[in-house]
Amino acid sequence: MGTAIEYTELGGPEVLTVIDIDVPAPGPGEVAVRVEAVGVNPLDLKLRAGLRPSPPITEPRRVGSDAAGVVTAVGDGVEGYRPGDAVTVTGAQGAYATDLVVRAAHVVRRPEGVSAAQGAALGIPVGTAYQTVRSLAIGPDDTVLVHAASGSVGQAVVQFARLYGATVLGTTSDRRADRVAALGATTLPYGPDVVSRVRELAPQGVTVAIDLVGTDEALAQSIELVSDKTRIATLVRGADAAGLGIRAFSGGSPEPLTDQQKAWRGEAIPVAAALIAHGDFSVELGPQLPLADAAEAHRLVDAGADGKVVLLP
Repeated sequence: MGTAIEYTELGGPEVLTVIDIDVPAPGPGEVAVRVEAVGVNPLDLKLRAGLRPSPPITEPRRVGSDAAGVVTAVGDGVEGYRPGDAVTVTGAQGAYATDLVVRAAHVVRRPEGVSAAQGAALGIPVGTAYQTVRSLAIGPDDTVLVHAASGSVGQAVVQFARLYGATVLGTTSDRRADRVAALGATTLPYGPDVVSRVRELAPQGVTVAIDLVGTDEALAQSIELVSDKTRIATLVRGADAAGLGIRAFSGGSPEPLTDQQKAWRGEAIPVAAALIAHGDFSVELGPQLPLADAAEAHRLVDAGADGKVVLLP
């Protein structure tokens, strides 16, 4: 027996409940994982609260997509994994659990030197950031403005853009500026002075803007600063992107990701894990709570906790 988190109705964190689960043997093409850490993503909160569209709830719904742990069994036809392997799990259904059985395609080997908490923190944030940087073809000739650079996705965007040789500016609160600067970005505060400050800091001009905050102000600033709208992307206001003439990658966008974009999101996990193992990529970990405290974890994420909130089964 194991345990997991589920809900039977949309609502606040209080709808999350702890349940006992049976742990089935993996079928053909599947891998069983004993979960050691679970990444709590803002998307989990939006789905639970009904802020992101999802099918009607007709049966109990499990929570979460990102985790890390150790392989306990492999099904027929699975190659490259064996019991005892440390792995990261992405794109799972019901990752808030002590045990998972997933398709082998959702499992990536976790290198030595990458903790379970770090592995669980990769998934959505790192996949989204890497795909965005690749989709916008960011390179050494670019100067990139990242709105809300201190969050998990923002930090990953900053690091990938810097690894590709770009100059990066990031908006952030004064309290979080040191963290963003440590990742290689020039920081500036939020507010109406962003355009003038960017022009002072980057007289060569800005070639790419990435919106992670979703305000009208941030979108207007991006459009004013970047002449080529195909190199402006929002990851929050996807439903409004077409009307503004800019790009969107998920974030409520009616346009699905392309096969190439999906491939980049998958590629991001082993890339980031290898970089972490070599000391070239940093994941900021925040509060770590027991699995049974999933509701409190959601409250912390909603309140803007610093670093990635992680559940420990």
